[in-house]
Amino acid sequence: MASRGGRGGGRANPDAAQAGYGGRGGAGRGRGDGGGRGRGYYQGDGGGDGGGRGRGYYQGDGGGDGGGRGRGYYQGDGGGDGGGRGRGYYQGDGGGGRGYYQGGGDGGGRGRGYYQGEGDDRGYYQGGGDGGGGGRGRGYQGGGDGGGRGRGRGYQGGGDGGGRGRGYEGPGDGGRGRGGNDYGGGRGGNNYGGGRGGNNYGGRGGRGGGQNQPDPLALQVAGPPLSERYHTEAAQLREKFQAMDISRAEPMFPGRPGFGRNGQVCLVRANHFFVGLVDKGLHQYDVTMSPEPTMTGVFRAVMCTLVKDHQSTTLGGRLPAYDGRKSLYTAGELPFKTKEFEVTLARERKFKVTIKHATLVSLQQLQMLMSGIPTDIPAQALQVLDIVLRDIVLNERDDMGFVPVGRSFFSRTIKDPIQLGQGIEGWNGFYQSIRPTQSGLSLNIDMSSTAFVGGGSLIDFIAEILNRKVSAVVVYGRSWLCISLQIKKALRGLRVEVTHRGQMRRKYRIAGLTKDSARELRFQLSTGETKTVRDYFRETYKLQLRYDFLRCLQVGTEQKPNYLPIEVCNIVPGQRYQKKLDDGQVSKMMSIACQHPAGRETSIRKSVLENKYNSAKRANEFGIEVDSNPTSVQARVLPAPMLRYHGTASCHPENGAWNMRGKKVVNGAKVGIWACVNFCNELTEDQVRIFCGKLSVMSSTTGVDLQNFNGAKLKIFHARSDQVEAKLREVRQQAGNMKIDLVLAILPNKNGSLYGDIKRICETDIGLMSQCCLLKNVEKSSPQFLANVALKINAKCGGRNSVFSDIQVSLPVVWKKPTIIFGADVTHPSALDDTAPSIASVVASQDWPEVTKYHGDVHAQGHRVELIEGLEGIVKKLLLSFEKQSKQKPQQLIFYRDGVSEGQFRKVLEDEIPLIEKAWKALYSQKPAITFIVVQKRHHTRLFPSDGKYQDNSGNVMPGTVVDRQICHPTEFDFFLCSHAGIKGTSRPAHYHVLRDDNNFSADDLQSLTNNLCYTYASCTRSVSTAPPAYYAHKLAFRARFYLGQVPDMASEISAGSAPPPLMLPEIKDELKSHMFYC
Repeated sequence: MASRGGRGGGRANPDAAQAGYGGRGGAGRGRGDGGGRGRGYYQGDGGGDGGGRGRGYYQGDGGGDGGGRGRGYYQGDGGGDGGGRGRGYYQGDGGGGRGYYQGGGDGGGRGRGYYQGEGDDRGYYQGGGDGGGGGRGRGYQGGGDGGGRGRGRGYQGGGDGGGRGRGYEGPGDGGRGRGGNDYGGGRGGNNYGGGRGGNNYGGRGGRGGGQNQPDPLALQVAGPPLSERYHTEAAQLREKFQAMDISRAEPMFPGRPGFGRNGQVCLVRANHFFVGLVDKGLHQYDVTMSPEPTMTGVFRAVMCTLVKDHQSTTLGGRLPAYDGRKSLYTAGELPFKTKEFEVTLARERKFKVTIKHATLVSLQQLQMLMSGIPTDIPAQALQVLDIVLRDIVLNERDDMGFVPVGRSFFSRTIKDPIQLGQGIEGWNGFYQSIRPTQSGLSLNIDMSSTAFVGGGSLIDFIAEILNRKVSAVVVYGRSWLCISLQIKKALRGLRVEVTHRGQMRRKYRIAGLTKDSARELRFQLSTGETKTVRDYFRETYKLQLRYDFLRCLQVGTEQKPNYLPIEVCNIVPGQRYQKKLDDGQVSKMMSIACQHPAGRETSIRKSVLENKYNSAKRANEFGIEVDSNPTSVQARVLPAPMLRYHGTASCHPENGAWNMRGKKVVNGAKVGIWACVNFCNELTEDQVRIFCGKLSVMSSTTGVDLQNFNGAKLKIFHARSDQVEAKLREVRQQAGNMKIDLVLAILPNKNGSLYGDIKRICETDIGLMSQCCLLKNVEKSSPQFLANVALKINAKCGGRNSVFSDIQVSLPVVWKKPTIIFGADVTHPSALDDTAPSIASVVASQDWPEVTKYHGDVHAQGHRVELIEGLEGIVKKLLLSFEKQSKQKPQQLIFYRDGVSEGQFRKVLEDEIPLIEKAWKALYSQKPAITFIVVQKRHHTRLFPSDGKYQDNSGNVMPGTVVDRQICHPTEFDFFLCSHAGIKGTSRPAHYHVLRDDNNFSADDLQSLTNNLCYTYASCTRSVSTAPPAYYAHKLAFRARFYLGQVPDMASEISAGSAPPPLMLPEIKDELKSHMFYC
């Protein structure tokens, strides 16, 4: 049994020359204890033992025992010393502590949190209590012994701050206890825990017990946890920059107005892993290769060979990181400014490589941001760190055959690929990106999946596409033309390698197909003679083509054509499939993309361990260290708003959903004349009539006046998918002078262009409101389906489904003054489509103070133009519309902007927001009060519940979970909000980032407003994942893609000489402009 160490030295005489020593502890297994953390005089009384974190008398009292982290009685109470980290079952209980993530070594628990103060202005990251506990260390066990830091200013202890202790075992040097009020904690020597200081001078603590024996099951920790080290370094950096008096530009974006307080506080885990970084002096070098490789893999192969041959000599021992193309990065300078190398790859391919020093990559801006000083995101420094981490994966796990796609890495060996059909496979992978956060640098790791083209013979690939043997293809007539177009669309852009030249497997990219087959296509030889492709291959390569009736691949240019028979080509493995997947393929992809939250978190942790970030040579070279545990984050669960229906009926959503049973919509639309067009051969007229009758009854039950369908006014129409326009015109003509309020269309499935054709013709040609239903749902006609259709019809036809019971509570920043809320989005064509326009849409609320109805505007603009063209005129039109509908002039404007990446924030701030301001000033004299928020869904942050009390039935965090600490921006106003309930897979929270805030909203104001708006989406009785203004804008932009009359990937059929599609969208008919036809 361990002996208790001697009591620490008492308060020293201020006039004494030096402080006395405390008593010497007996022999045994003392832990090298740190100074006490207890409050007031309730500090630990062993030989430098850590005081408990509990309230008052709940301090630790054993030889080295750390006080627990919990409320009072949850302190550690055994010789195994580690105070527990969480509530209840997480507390330490005996030797080393039980539970998942608690401190297993000596030292108190975590304290009240490293990151928050008790008020909004209590500094940046100081502890909320009188000192946190011992660190977590690597793995799961506790890190260094001893109490943590106190509450005082900056990062130093304001109370009796304990020392840190060096680690789990060994001498365990006591850290410096920095007490407040001139009570300096004494510094312990080997085996001396830091005692409580006296006036002005700290007494040295008593000696601890003998050296501790290592726990063979525990990971050895070489130092304090990364997160603890970060706070020390951040404080030092802040002091450094303040002393330097660096002139700073005015922050571009609003600073955080404080942290939110509304809602129930809980802990969640985020897929962010803390990154420690030592500044070793980053240098960038420009790289040129001659001849320049044509394939990405060759660049990397050349550089790998160069480094292998010259690292220990010419490169001065440096191990560089390479971006795969033009830049090389090193930690420290190379011994030269410019140097040429000759590199030889297999088959005697020679390259001349020139490496030239470009610049020193400064980390000062990154350090400023990490220390809480507002500044621009240091894009270059983060890019270098991303490249280093990318190189670690590609070099340390080269046996996995990773294919990098952006910041993601995919491999066939992580898990067997899913066959999606038509020669396409679904691969698994992971995503990684380094980001600046309040907690320091963070590595965001997430699981990822995408579609790849299966490898092998190109002939076999075509057979998969056609779902038949190639030899059975009919080569004449219209069917052959359709087949050729299908093949051409599938092959364009693919890389292939030839098989007819032995070991010389040269690679090419397919530009298109020839018009003639291999037996018909003739070309001119260098001698002037012409031959067919079939004859040339038979005579030159002694190869008799089996499929000479197929067209050839065009792999050259128009000026210098190059033809290859399809059968002599194999697909180069590892090519991402970038075309649109059909519904069946999407469904199969979802099976691998949708992981249960617990499974996803396990896979993420596994990836972090397998990527070997900390043991990799490049990580050591660049001074990078990655924590193996995900970040624990303080979150809050915001309450759902109370909703009101017709009369006094109300509803309080639970878990992001609610039921309308027994309730009617607030305002029911009147649908007088309507028709049904059936595009399904499987349904008889009687079946359609029965369905329409059921829908009419359910509509009446929910308060929508869908007049009884008896076929007297308009009969049921039946049509084929190629008769859309003719049949819809027939419907309109038969109505004569009567206004048709609705056309109900029954579709066999989602495939093909039928849905888009109906919407385009109804909304831009004839002027009919339409509602589509799928055959499978019509056949079931479940009450839930019928009710959802009724709600959609009501919203489209001018009704209102629900409103907030108490607007003052649910919309606190809106009800006080007339407020218009905008949503906007810009959508772009697929990556392989290089001609189709981008589409921009803007919607704005029209009713105040309810905020349930929106008008919209949509237009096409230049290919991949990011900013909204003509925004000033659109905003002006919607402001006037708001004034007309609400009978009020708006006094403040809130704008949710979707479709903007972080790299475009500045451009939006400088170009789009001034146009909004200009539109406002053109109508109203006063300066506009604008709050502009970017909504982001394409990110990889995921939140995982730490407590079953705060998770929904799908295993996800609860709807309303909001995070504005730890993983958010170091200084700017942003937050993550998971406003919806999970259904399948892991929920993705929306990220909201404020670019301008004239209204000076508090964090609670904006977070509650956004969360509550998510309960106002018209088409369902569930909260949605993004603020409805942005959601409606996205749906409107997506709808307008159908107006162009394009089927997906149509641009791939357009030749280089063809004219691009027109940039003008057809005008939406006046009958629909003021309705939410897109919801």
